[in-house]
Amino acid sequence: MSLAKATAEEIKTRAARYPSKQSAVIPALWAVQHEQGYVTKEAMGEIAQILGLPPSLIEATASFYSMFLTRPEGRHDVVICINAPCMLRGADEMTAYLGQQLGVRDGQTTKDGAITWHSTIECLGACGGAPMMQVDHQFEEDLTPERIDAIIQRLRRGVAPGEGAAGPEHASDRIKPSRSGGEGPSASATEPLRRKSSKRAN
Repeated sequence: MSLAKATAEEIKTRAARYPSKQSAVIPALWAVQHEQGYVTKEAMGEIAQILGLPPSLIEATASFYSMFLTRPEGRHDVVICINAPCMLRGADEMTAYLGQQLGVRDGQTTKDGAITWHSTIECLGACGGAPMMQVDHQFEEDLTPERIDAIIQRLRRGVAPGEGAAGPEHASDRIKPSRSGGEGPSASATEPLRRKSSKRAN
């Protein structure tokens, strides 16, 4: 599918903020994913054309970072942190409970197509509210079984993520872990990059 005019304009606007067009690749991918739900190869080609960069660079960046989806997933994305601070406060129990309530394993999508969930071994930056998870870029902190139940019910009703510590207003402001470690192909000093996380299950 072709990019919406507003998305193309957003990419151009964000690109103008950087001295190098390569630094705008991650924000551009986020803009497309926000519009379409995932990033197709066709969309990557359009990003490359807008930024004047090789399509291979856009594809390498999209495949490097785990937060970019290249295929359709659930309507809601749930990422639960299993880094040390969260584990010390019960993240392992909350992770097991989440999977049990959703009826699917880490990295899978519920049968109704509502929720895709996975865990990440890298910190999401909200240790004060551990154990926590990120729901559609909104932080949900101080998790308990009851709180998880309420979140799941809300998502299945199609209600947007509720109150909670604010996640990134725009995803380019908080970059989740990469699949292969180190800095990504379009890493910039202005982007808070994180290291490798566990891969999603197939």
